[in-house]
Amino acid sequence: MENTKAPVVIKAKTSRRAALLGAMFLMATSAIGPGFITQTAAFTVQLGAAFAFAILVSILVDIAVQTNVWRVIGVSGLRAQELGNKVLPGVGWFLAGLVFLGGIVFNIGNIAGTGLGMNAMMGLDAKIGGAISAAIAILIFLSKKAGVALDKIVVALGALMILMTLYVAIVSAPPLGEALVNTVVPEKVDFLVITTLIGGTIGGYITYAGAHRLLASGATGPDHTAEITRSSIIGILVTCVMRVLLFLAIFGVVASGVTLTGNNLAASAFSAAAGEIGMRMFGVILWAASITSVIGAAYTSVSFITKHDTSERKSNLITVGFIAFCAVAYLLIGQAPQQLLIFAGAFNGLILPVGFAVLLWVAWRRRDLLHGYVYPKWLLAIGVLAWLLTLFLGWNSLAGLAKLWA
Repeated sequence: MENTKAPVVIKAKTSRRAALLGAMFLMATSAIGPGFITQTAAFTVQLGAAFAFAILVSILVDIAVQTNVWRVIGVSGLRAQELGNKVLPGVGWFLAGLVFLGGIVFNIGNIAGTGLGMNAMMGLDAKIGGAISAAIAILIFLSKKAGVALDKIVVALGALMILMTLYVAIVSAPPLGEALVNTVVPEKVDFLVITTLIGGTIGGYITYAGAHRLLASGATGPDHTAEITRSSIIGILVTCVMRVLLFLAIFGVVASGVTLTGNNLAASAFSAAAGEIGMRMFGVILWAASITSVIGAAYTSVSFITKHDTSERKSNLITVGFIAFCAVAYLLIGQAPQQLLIFAGAFNGLILPVGFAVLLWVAWRRRDLLHGYVYPKWLLAIGVLAWLLTLFLGWNSLAGLAKLWA
């Protein structure tokens, strides 16, 4: 008798692997948006090689935060706001409100980034480029297989960004020795820079982008712990590679003595490193980083105002409305200023301790929400240390935030 179940099982496993890969890259590409590119350029010019230390701290905090976030959400099978409401009614919706509002601010900047990317790529007017890019993102969520399309697009564009940035990093020939020394023994430490970088790469909606997408894969519950852990680590490694390559690409130009000026320091750096080709490649990288962040911000922000049993069709339509609103806002106010993106990153760095505290509490005291799973003490300890660090950095950045906005 022919086994008809085998193809179904294989198809289900393939689909789950694709969704997991999409979750990894959604986390990575959400962390590598136009805000991060803007921050990296501005802070590399400001700190030079010493910025390597800020990147190292952000990576270590990223590892501590994301491994815990993915583990708690993945094992529980519940979204962050659902866990928050079960810990203390209302906390989850408070967190959802913060993340949703932050997602709007960031997505206006993300759409602005797509416009700037298209302008650098082909000289298209930034507003037209932003409108076209928003339309592309909307079409993805209107498609019948929106989830599959989302996963494939973020993986392809994530890989493209890494390869192009690697090329520019090689061409700019940064002094690797100086960067390595400053990674562990920095010439200068700036708390606001570190907090802003952490906020811009793992704050706000970015913290939950991959983990919430993970739930759609079906790889949830205590039985899938190994799969959850492996996926989170690979996603973090992808993010780390892109962060380091982008820093090295810009640092190579700064270290060569070129003075970067203007409103788009990153574009100046790529142009100085590889000429006209560098400028076009920067456009592609910025557009790819921005469009994937538009998708990630929209998907994750909407996941905070809907429930896990909300139909995919309804969630997608709300997501379409979210993107359309942000696009209209962008077209009305124009290009998001560099200062706004940096401020939003720092603000998200202050939001981070709130949601993370909820997840750590679940890991520590609410085994019932984890289906009886015994949470590793070493992982919880690392998470608590990261949480304390985010509190410390957030406190140090309060005065700096007011100064930055002024």
